[in-house]
Amino acid sequence: MSAQRPLIRRTKPLFKASPPSSVDLPFSEPSNESPDSIANSADTFLAEKIMLTLKRGMHSRSSLFLSLNASVYLDVISKCRHNLPFASKFVDSVSRNNPNFKHSSTSLSAAVHILVRCQRISEAQALILRMVRKSGVSRAETVESMACAYNICGSDLYAFDLLIRTYVQARKLREAVEAFRLLLSRRFCVTINACNSLLGGLVRIEWVDLAWEVYREMIRNDVPVNVYTLNIMVNAFCKVGKIEDARLFIDEMDEKGILGDIVTYNTLVSAYCRKGLLDDGFELMNAMSLKGLKPCLLTYNSIVKGLCKKGQYQKARVVLNQMVASGFNPGSSCYNALLAECCRKGNVSESEAIFNEMAGLGVLPDLLSYSSLIGLFSRIGCLDRSLEYFKDMKLKGIVPDNVIYTLLIGGFCRNRSISEALKMRDEMSAQGLPMDVVTYNTFLSGLCREKMLSEADLMFNEMVERRVFPDFCTFTTLMNGYCKDGNMERAMSLFDSMLQRNLKPDVVTYNALIDGFCKAGDMKRAFELRDHMISESICPNCITYSTLINGYCNKGCIYNALGLFEEMVGLGIKPTIVTCNSLVKGYCRYGNAEKAWEFLNKMHSEGVFPDSVTYNTLIHGLIREERLDRALNLFYEMENKRIFPDVVAYNAILGAFCRVGRMEEANLMYRKMIGRGINPDRSTYTSLINGHVSQENLKEAFIFHDEMLLRGFVPDDKF
Repeated sequence: MSAQRPLIRRTKPLFKASPPSSVDLPFSEPSNESPDSIANSADTFLAEKIMLTLKRGMHSRSSLFLSLNASVYLDVISKCRHNLPFASKFVDSVSRNNPNFKHSSTSLSAAVHILVRCQRISEAQALILRMVRKSGVSRAETVESMACAYNICGSDLYAFDLLIRTYVQARKLREAVEAFRLLLSRRFCVTINACNSLLGGLVRIEWVDLAWEVYREMIRNDVPVNVYTLNIMVNAFCKVGKIEDARLFIDEMDEKGILGDIVTYNTLVSAYCRKGLLDDGFELMNAMSLKGLKPCLLTYNSIVKGLCKKGQYQKARVVLNQMVASGFNPGSSCYNALLAECCRKGNVSESEAIFNEMAGLGVLPDLLSYSSLIGLFSRIGCLDRSLEYFKDMKLKGIVPDNVIYTLLIGGFCRNRSISEALKMRDEMSAQGLPMDVVTYNTFLSGLCREKMLSEADLMFNEMVERRVFPDFCTFTTLMNGYCKDGNMERAMSLFDSMLQRNLKPDVVTYNALIDGFCKAGDMKRAFELRDHMISESICPNCITYSTLINGYCNKGCIYNALGLFEEMVGLGIKPTIVTCNSLVKGYCRYGNAEKAWEFLNKMHSEGVFPDSVTYNTLIHGLIREERLDRALNLFYEMENKRIFPDVVAYNAILGAFCRVGRMEEANLMYRKMIGRGINPDRSTYTSLINGHVSQENLKEAFIFHDEMLLRGFVPDDKF
């Protein structure tokens, strides 16, 4: 990369600060001199004494610098402007012998200029950092002092570049822009390197509009841009999703002779992939060769990550193979994208194959690689495999973080092993890793699932005491737990606490509360919550309506439920089979299974198809109406549609046969059940035993009694 030529305009400096004069002191006694005149004479004498010390190479005495002030400092610097070794020695002597010396903005700027001229850039930047962090000093004063010292010290413009770059590195971007504008207003040329540093800093924090303002000011002031400027501004376009505008900008710069490089096109490819426009990304990658550019590792990585993000694992795998064929060695970043996608899909064998392939190619797995696999096995309940990878990563010197421990804790909680989850929490604490809100939420979810609500409350209190702030997920989890437990008073108390903390509930929060009140039979409170969420601009969804419909059906209010169903459809909310199953249940409880069947046929035409719950509900409804043969036909229809009956369906038919004394058919249904691999439960045997007893067939009854015992079920001996 060729070095940039300093762009210094050969114009007269705007700031011509004359150094303080060094007038020789008369040896006669002063007569009527003013105090100011005496002070100036003393300063001049001190400056001359310091100069003499520097010229003779004598060891600088600390006492010489104790009465030094900013004016004398500037006087000495001015006298040394053509003798850099003297100037450098003076700056060092003051710093060493008078570390608490009170600089003015101009004297500090003068020191910066001297250090820049001596190529002591890091020390110069340290002094600039002092200037920009100094409270009560405006950007105008800083730029003014740097400009004034520029004339005193005869420095070069790199000092101003360093000023801009220091503002950027100190993350004082607004101040950097102000300093940039002040320098331009004083007709100082800011080089392209400083401008690029400023543009890059602004784009990095996504202050894109301000970056474009700076860019336009650069163009107006004839600052010649380069390919680095091009890449920064292309990135600015991509940051705000204006990829096509970025391509037009590249074409404009192309016409000006500034050609895009591999970074330019990688930025575009990455932007296309992030937006899911993979075809455009592929097209651009293939077109790079027309520009004399070859895709690099970053290009391929962007494509692979984009494909994985879109769930196109197989295509990502093909691109990975192309990478290898082109001589690139995919790194952990590329493999992690593939691994994360495989784990997300739950493909265990392929996930482990990728992990092993990484090892075979010498690509070291990192924290992300292990978190994907540990997360996969924790989700599917293979905790032994999760722990194997957990131990393996520690053996390889990879230190687990909060994410890894939280994944394992979540796995144990889902597996109902709360005690093991707590052991993992203890290990996490021993490693100096505090639990964050995600870890606490994971624990709370597990405790609520196990209905350990008092323990959940204790953990919630611990969370608050440790100043880990609960989020809406925390409150929703606890509310859902209390709603399922029927404790609506506590659930609403948590809801009020949530609102007091200015945490905005979402539709999931409201649905949990509505479900709780519906199960408690309090439809009035359920509808009050529905109205409240609408007033808060939170739209009820399919789950909201399905919950309310189910609440009405449980109370036998089928017509209220149907009215709500029509409202739901009228709002454009598509019902699901769960919604339909509630209405089927409502019709059956109302004693109208035929109407339920008609409703189901209507929904079938709307693309909603029955499931096992639907058939089970209808079968029970028909049996309750003593229409056993119709229920049996529905049972066989269920099989024909490859919706295989479960133990609930078998028990319904078998129990009905037993109650009406059709024991031969009941026995056939039992044998069929066993043949299909459906394990009978206690209800199955109770029906069969009671049926045979009612027919005075005690021998058969005892046979089923003994079989019931063999399967581990305890009869109640009431037959």
